[in-house]
Amino acid sequence: MRVFENANYKFLSMRRPAYFVSAAIITIGLASIALRGGLRMGVEFTGGVLLEVQFSEETNVGQIRDALTAGGTTGVQITQLRAVAQATNDFLLRVPVGADEDQNEVRDQIRQSLETEFAAGSFDIVRGDTLSAKVGGEFQRTAIIAVILSFLLTLIYLAFRFEWRFGVAAVIATVHDMLITFGFISLFDIEISLATVAAILTIIGYSLNDTIVVFDRVRENLRKKRKEPYETTLDRSLNETLPRTVLTSGTTLVSLVSLVVIGGAVIRPFASVLIVGVLVGTYSSIFVASPALVEIHERARKRAAIGART
Repeated sequence: MRVFENANYKFLSMRRPAYFVSAAIITIGLASIALRGGLRMGVEFTGGVLLEVQFSEETNVGQIRDALTAGGTTGVQITQLRAVAQATNDFLLRVPVGADEDQNEVRDQIRQSLETEFAAGSFDIVRGDTLSAKVGGEFQRTAIIAVILSFLLTLIYLAFRFEWRFGVAAVIATVHDMLITFGFISLFDIEISLATVAAILTIIGYSLNDTIVVFDRVRENLRKKRKEPYETTLDRSLNETLPRTVLTSGTTLVSLVSLVVIGGAVIRPFASVLIVGVLVGTYSSIFVASPALVEIHERARKRAAIGART
């Protein structure tokens, strides 16, 4: 990364515009979530039937939806599964099921509706899963606990490895990343599935890892340049770690973009959420975590000065 060999950017001088950009993006995302009445939860969290149907002849989503509607099944999410660079006749059907409905009856109703339109031998249900609303609710609680627990353990780890102010700054940056990611999920109406939760947890780890690399260099430079202004030391650390940050993010994005372009419909939401997370995590490690550390340091220094005078 020779282009960044002598990097000397004043990142922290741009923190005020960065605050405005972050606030605007987060506000748009939260407004989308509020207008939609929350995020769209998948059958894993609400309970329902998940079927993979393979047709012997060319079929489209509209034909399947018309067949199911004629048979009395509505609200079905239909996704065409695609092989690399070509369409297939495989479809994924996600059917929400109410608490008073029998999942086996819903599954039989779907089969009968398809047989009425396409004939019995023209398709095959190659995979079928059912999930009760009770289990879905348990998945929701588990996912929320996993996210909260990751934050707490990270704060404890950073406070032990560095000091408390580093931990607080890192958590602020990660919360920032999560809010933007949830806003993206809402704006593009991406379904919250187990794969999406896995992507969110991956983003937390990725964002924190990038921030920790920067903070580790900050700690080293604070020891070497004790008389240097705090903000100058942080800028120096950001510039020194910039090649690593760009290289790591760039290679990760290449893989994720490949998954979005040539991957199937099942993996595409996972990869899309991760792309946003990587971009936002890289941005936040420079324009959120480090500025937050400066703000915390300045407040602590002012409180110490007031305490010394009194």
